[in-house]
Amino acid sequence: MKKYFESVKGELKEYFDILSPEKPDFLEDYLLAPELQRIGKISMFCGKDYSASYGVKYPVSNLDHSVGVALIIWHFTKNKKQTLAGLFHDIATPTFKHCIDFMNGDELMQESTEELTETIIKNSNHIMSLLEKDNIKLEEVSDYKKYTIADNKSPRLSADRFEYNFTCGLSLKRVFDLNFIRQVYADIEIGTNEDGENELAFRHVDIAEDYIDVLKNLWPEWVNERNNVYMKFLGDICKAMNQNGELEISDLYTLSEQEVINKIKNSKNENIRTAFNKFLECKKIEVLDKPKRGMYCVKTNVKRRYVCPLVRTTSGFKRVTEISDKAKETINRYTQTPYDKYGCLDFDFKF
Repeated sequence: MKKYFESVKGELKEYFDILSPEKPDFLEDYLLAPELQRIGKISMFCGKDYSASYGVKYPVSNLDHSVGVALIIWHFTKNKKQTLAGLFHDIATPTFKHCIDFMNGDELMQESTEELTETIIKNSNHIMSLLEKDNIKLEEVSDYKKYTIADNKSPRLSADRFEYNFTCGLSLKRVFDLNFIRQVYADIEIGTNEDGENELAFRHVDIAEDYIDVLKNLWPEWVNERNNVYMKFLGDICKAMNQNGELEISDLYTLSEQEVINKIKNSKNENIRTAFNKFLECKKIEVLDKPKRGMYCVKTNVKRRYVCPLVRTTSGFKRVTEISDKAKETINRYTQTPYDKYGCLDFDFKF
């Protein structure tokens, strides 16, 4: 099997080189695990990119995201256990990613799909044999939330939050380029937050302001009406397939995304097949004040994804909103902007 880093090409390779010029050798061994190879066949963009209305610059898999998180952690900590915890953090990612949180009624927190992480690692003969060889305990790598550089309370800056902002801003909605990432990344160090924890932080307020000012153009993509209707639709399609006896919940955690898509396309239920094909062909949605008969309409509250990073000051590390009116206004505008209309697709889907 070809080594992972040898297979990465183009802008994604350049991006990884920015995150960490050094690619630790131990990563390649773990990346051969079937459980990690599977998430290499899961889109980073929750399946929304299969719709014709999204024109992603290039595909990014959930494995690419996980590797990016691991490289950020390695670059700043050189800690093997933390790096592996970052690599494994999305190993339980199902088909269509956070759409399954919508299916589970967890669109506000979007954490229901993380519950199987330890189980999947524990049941992986490949990973467990490597952990034993490296003298690393399962509990030291099965929950990346115990490492604050890897993950922390939203909207603090963590490796996970940093990475998905970068890759989504490169590919899902192009809001910056690699030069912008180089400038931002070069300004990052490990600081100490208000709880006495380690956290990624900016050295200069102007760089932090530029980072926030650019990302404001990306953040609505995770909370707007188009996002919500697509993610709820894909969750409903999977739920309908399950109720129809054509998709086991376990399939979402063991099959590739394309294998699940093929099951949907070949459903014996014409309603499911037709609705999914119309989703694939959909080039735009309607945003309405109230649902419209004959259309699939969704209005829901979802997780607000954004960052409010620390910045070094002469009196210690402060949140950017404490020292920059510009950043405070940008973040407040985003968090207070209502997305309270219905996102509607030009077809109905009932099951």
